[in-house]
Amino acid sequence: MIAELAELVPAFGIIRIARDALIQYGETVVIVAAQDGPPREGTDFFPLTVDYRERAAAAGKFPGGFLKREGRPTIKEILTARLIDRPSNLVQLDSGAQALCENVPRNVTQGARLLVRILREPIPELGRPKLARATPAPEGAEPTAGPDLLARILASDHPVRRLQPHEPDLLEQAGWSELLEEAESGEIAFDGGALRMSVTPAMTLFDVDGPPPLGALAVQAAHVVARTLERMGIGGSIGIDFPTLAGKAERQAVAEAIDAALPQPFERTAVNGFGFLQIVRRRSRPSLPELLRADPAGAAARALLRRIERDPPSAPAEHRAPSAVAAWLDARPALLAELRRRTGRPISITAS
Repeated sequence: MIAELAELVPAFGIIRIARDALIQYGETVVIVAAQDGPPREGTDFFPLTVDYRERAAAAGKFPGGFLKREGRPTIKEILTARLIDRPSNLVQLDSGAQALCENVPRNVTQGARLLVRILREPIPELGRPKLARATPAPEGAEPTAGPDLLARILASDHPVRRLQPHEPDLLEQAGWSELLEEAESGEIAFDGGALRMSVTPAMTLFDVDGPPPLGALAVQAAHVVARTLERMGIGGSIGIDFPTLAGKAERQAVAEAIDAALPQPFERTAVNGFGFLQIVRRRSRPSLPELLRADPAGAAARALLRRIERDPPSAPAEHRAPSAVAAWLDARPALLAELRRRTGRPISITAS
């Protein structure tokens, strides 16, 4: 819609939309929304808060579940909200998104505005999306954006290397496409066996399959599951259906393999007589499988943009994509504009 309105911007760059203004400077378009209300007694100045929200992020995968998608509230972000349902402590953020806010002070009444700190991002579950969770911001806090993807990685103990399009594709060499395929299909193969992953609203399930000896298969599968949880950022309740192991020592070896391969914090059960073990991990963001399944057209579009950016200068500038992917990109013209800026070529993407 903003892209359509931008065509109406006159030469001086501003149009009025009710109390909002659409401002264009070059290829940058900003919609500015303002609200008014009764004056406050004893206040002789006009308090103004500028709420900047990131609306685009590069796709990528790093160890430890460093995942990002644009437009959603992010962890540690402090935002202005309005309490719209007191019994459930439901708040509406200025972006229009909603969140469940815990520990709302009793003196905050329905309709009141407050600053909230995001504790968990929204989870895009099929048919029943989970809202973001928040808590009132500390006294004296101001609206601030949460750490972006790069800041989160730099704050970790992982070594960071920035990849340039003209350099060898180290991310692809490390198995990026294979990881996406595993997350999308749920089929994860390893030497001597395979995992089948199923994402449900209640938990993420892994089924272990492979030939005997079953004790060795289960131990190896435990290491693969732990690695998958980390690589795909999977949290919450996780169930693993190992082969049935008759001996207590074999079951204990599987549990110890999980403890050795999966970083803390997490809680787990023992492996029961039927081979089932449950893990509970902190879940503050959607996992990679959830992100891909919630927005398959967006995932395909990001993969296409990444591939085009790495094309040689002599490659064709015109590209075709499935209609859903082309429509997704048409709704986000800033992404294609950024690709043109980076490549210096008049890239176009049309529906096939």
